[in-house]
Amino acid sequence: MIKIAVAKGDGIGPEIMDATLQIFNAAKVPLEYHIVEMGKWVFDKGFNNGMTPEAQQTIENLGILFKGPMETPKGKGVKSVNVTARKTWNTYANKRTFQTLYGVNTVFSQAGIPIDITIVRENIEDTYGGVEHMLTHDVALSRRFITRPGSLQVIKYAFEMAKKKQAKRITCGHKANIMKITDGLFLDVFYEVAKDYPELKADDVIVDDLCMKLVTRPDLFDVVVLTNLQGDIVSDLCAGLVGGLGFAPSANIGDHISIFEAVHGTAPDIAGKNIANPTALLLSGIGMLRHLGLMESAAMIENALLYTLESGIHTGDFGDKNIPPVNTTIFTQAIINNFEKLPSHNPKPLLNNQKITPTLFKLNQNAMMESVTQQDEKIVGVDMFIESNEQPQDIAKKCLRHAGVKFKLINISNRGTQVWPTGSVYTNLVNQFNVRFESLEEEPLNQQDVIGLYVSLSGNFKICSLELLNQLGDKKAYSLAQGQ
Repeated sequence: MIKIAVAKGDGIGPEIMDATLQIFNAAKVPLEYHIVEMGKWVFDKGFNNGMTPEAQQTIENLGILFKGPMETPKGKGVKSVNVTARKTWNTYANKRTFQTLYGVNTVFSQAGIPIDITIVRENIEDTYGGVEHMLTHDVALSRRFITRPGSLQVIKYAFEMAKKKQAKRITCGHKANIMKITDGLFLDVFYEVAKDYPELKADDVIVDDLCMKLVTRPDLFDVVVLTNLQGDIVSDLCAGLVGGLGFAPSANIGDHISIFEAVHGTAPDIAGKNIANPTALLLSGIGMLRHLGLMESAAMIENALLYTLESGIHTGDFGDKNIPPVNTTIFTQAIINNFEKLPSHNPKPLLNNQKITPTLFKLNQNAMMESVTQQDEKIVGVDMFIESNEQPQDIAKKCLRHAGVKFKLINISNRGTQVWPTGSVYTNLVNQFNVRFESLEEEPLNQQDVIGLYVSLSGNFKICSLELLNQLGDKKAYSLAQGQ
């Protein structure tokens, strides 16, 4: 028996989890369930991360968490338990599969256009770091972290998964045309990894163009890898292509711990009514079985689900309106009754079990991920983010007095657009400016030089934050303002 942790979740979570486990038990899946306390009700008991210490320990001991949808309390200053769990255990790859399900009518199924798309979403970084500050009463800042080691983890996983899936194409969705450093780094790593997989066609598409192509020709895509926020949006778009979030399974894959869950929410308006659709959670559980090497069980259950959908049995949220919907209990029992039956479309092969168990070992310290670089790094300037409601030329006059003998004032920008030394009076301003200083004669600077400038400049302005301007080798490691 393989031991896994199970968190039933909030809202419809307990109902659909009980339905899924009923199907697993009927199929004699060799799993032993350890129920853990996670979710909104745990927040309400005073645990700010949404899980008890005992739950965290159990999950870390077992390495697998199967969870229902969970709600984060609103207005209490707490983080999402879903995001916290993914980040705490470094489940860096969020795999979401979207396939045509016959019996779930969509514009594409009716047009005879099959869909089989796997979205791999980076799961730890990006704006999901949740590092935000109010710089002034009018200006909020969110920091967006994209790292080379983090990008390498998820992109390497995407290529390996695509190879095992026997995919022909893998696509990187990005916005590197605008976010040249952050998305640019992610895209660079994508093509670095692609060199090791010559059998796969590797290409990239700007994310807005990707969305347009997905809703017009989704059959052209196979595996798509994206950063966290973009991947979240695109994966929900893909859910809409195959019938909605009720058919969107999700796996959060890490080196030591993995989490399997449905993408959809808690649906509190129908909780307790025995009408919820368990398909997404069941598909997530089927993915978990394959992850654990339980191939035969996974195929039998998935074939039974596909056969049930083809036969027209459905809950109230989908299906043929001419066929009365059934409740959760009847839908679950129908799947069990259809064990050993094969759907007419895309039956899953009955592979032998591989008897894979999670690789578990105790860690004594946090892993430090750092890539090797041969480039010299030096400080060549600083961006000072100041609060002011003055005009750019007046700000420049004051800043020029503080440049001293090591700095020169290069430009002033507002919301990323240059307003000094050139600009337009038609550019609307907010009360926070970026004042950029670079070194005179391109001489290297040190942090003491920057601190000296900070102290001097603070005599005239409130400095909200600062960023060092680094140069890696001969490459400037910072962006320019619009119009600079």
